[in-house]
Amino acid sequence: MMLLRPWWLLALLGLAALALALWRRGPEAGGWQAVMPAPMLAAMAALGQIVTGSGWMRYLPLGGAAALVLGLAGPAIPRKDAPVFAQNDAVILAIDMSPSVARSPALADAQAAAAGLLSELAGRPVGLILYAGEAYAVAAPTDDPTTLETQIAVLDEATMPDEGTRPAAAIALAGQLLAGVARADLVLISDGGGVDPAARAEAARLTGAGVRISALTVTGDPPADLAGLREIANGPVAPFAQPGPVVRALARSGLGDDPALVALRYRDLGPWFGLLALCGLVPLFRRQA
Repeated sequence: MMLLRPWWLLALLGLAALALALWRRGPEAGGWQAVMPAPMLAAMAALGQIVTGSGWMRYLPLGGAAALVLGLAGPAIPRKDAPVFAQNDAVILAIDMSPSVARSPALADAQAAAAGLLSELAGRPVGLILYAGEAYAVAAPTDDPTTLETQIAVLDEATMPDEGTRPAAAIALAGQLLAGVARADLVLISDGGGVDPAARAEAARLTGAGVRISALTVTGDPPADLAGLREIANGPVAPFAQPGPVVRALARSGLGDDPALVALRYRDLGPWFGLLALCGLVPLFRRQA
């Protein structure tokens, strides 16, 4: 459950203030309550000379208004039949294939991290870069990320012949692949090795172009350099086993800003609250003797 227009809830504060004012004013008696002391008003009502309004009836209009406010706030549930739209905000996965990763158990972790991200990126074009001493584009952003699963699964220590690790080369290549793409993301899957002034300069250039750089860390030999990755990332940095922050960042896209598309993704329950408000107001229209 979520609220599509939560700012409407502020109106509840005004309704609460009105309810407090009604409570302090006391029961209605055709205007006599404004000129009679409370004991006299009660005595006249007991004698049947004055008919005072029922206490709870006075709050029905406020209850109906509260239901309308809740409806306007847009309580909604996700639609199971929501369409998946193709987006132009591409994602590049850059996998560190340097010896410290490729020749250690960290390679399996990197493959699992990449495969996990692919499963979360339905609708977004995804590209793949491998890097060690140099960087190579395995696939330009494609609308069918599942085609990359096989390429990721067959990675081994012989895939990349280069020694060393240069994330600067991967970031520069990602910049070329993402040129002219709005709201792009680069995700480094790495142990953080090789972060140097060149990598920081390339990361700053890519950030200036509007690309968000995130990272999933794997523990190679030596252990992961988290500080180095945080120097070049302007997005979340998380361990591969706890990718939640990176997944949530990638899930935010330009499609979520379009009210029409949001309406297709969620079922708005607001109109039902309108019916609830009507049911609460019906007693006010009853005939009285």
